[in-house]
Amino acid sequence: MRPLRVLIGTLGLDQHEVGAIAVARQLRDAGMEVVYLGRFNLPPAIVKAAVDETVDVIGLSCHSWEYLYYVDELLGLLRERGLDIPVVLGGSVITAADARALEAKGVAATFGPTTVAEEIPEAIRRLGAARAG
Repeated sequence: MRPLRVLIGTLGLDQHEVGAIAVARQLRDAGMEVVYLGRFNLPPAIVKAAVDETVDVIGLSCHSWEYLYYVDELLGLLRERGLDIPVVLGGSVITAADARALEAKGVAATFGPTTVAEEIPEAIRRLGAARAG
């Protein structure tokens, strides 16, 4: 079985990538392949990279509130293309109320400021396991 492939990046004009880099390293240490997009990604580029790189999970770091605007577009583009790639969001600005709203829209998981770091690889592994098969 091939390793789980995870796309990691930031969404929109969010320039805070330290969390994304830390999670990318954590996932690599857990045996996953990471495709790192860096900063300033818009939904069409994220979807294109996810397809081109055949990723199993899309993970986006959110440290500004732009994700509230872009997540609908991202999920819509995935649906339009018939792609069932789980999307997870993590960041210090994600509140419990935002997490519930995002998950109701179709975001597979959210990781806010109280998330224990060790929970992230396990959650991503569960979400991507069916796709990596």
